Amino acid sequence: MKPHRRQRLAVILFLLITVGSGVTFMLIALNENINLFYSAEQILTGAAPKNKTIKAGGMVLEGSVERSPHNLEVRFLISDMQGHSVPIIYTGILPDLFREGQGVVTEGMLEDSGNFRASRVLAKHDENYMPPELADMLNEKHVQNKSWSKIP
Repeated sequence: MKPHRRQRLAVILFLLITVGSGVTFMLIALNENINLFYSAEQILTGAAPKNKTIKAGGMVLEGSVERSPHNLEVRFLISDMQGHSVPIIYTGILPDLFREGQGVVTEGMLEDSGNFRASRVLAKHDENYMPPELADMLNEKHVQNKSWSKIP
């Protein structure tokens, strides 16, 4: 093989290996940073992975918020309003708009005990806003309930 062809082949192989490894590292990083949204029903049925960062959303159940007198830990239940509820444990300052009966999306990890340890709590920001994931989940449940009620 002539020297200039060998040099051209070496440059092409170097570029292919560099681009291939760059794409591989990028896909690995994206895969590790994906936070999927799960409803209370999906968490309780085991569809949500344990000990991996995910998002869980629902409505904060009335009377479920318990604040620790000794630290910033807050425990509450989120529900899909279909009888499924998941206990959330959060240590930190809750958003100003957080309250019972309102929609929230929490980000954190599902523990082996079944508790969801939240690292972040997001509350709605005005009367008409609801996180898209939560709105889709509630609309889906509403449509299912309507289809059941149309049985002749």
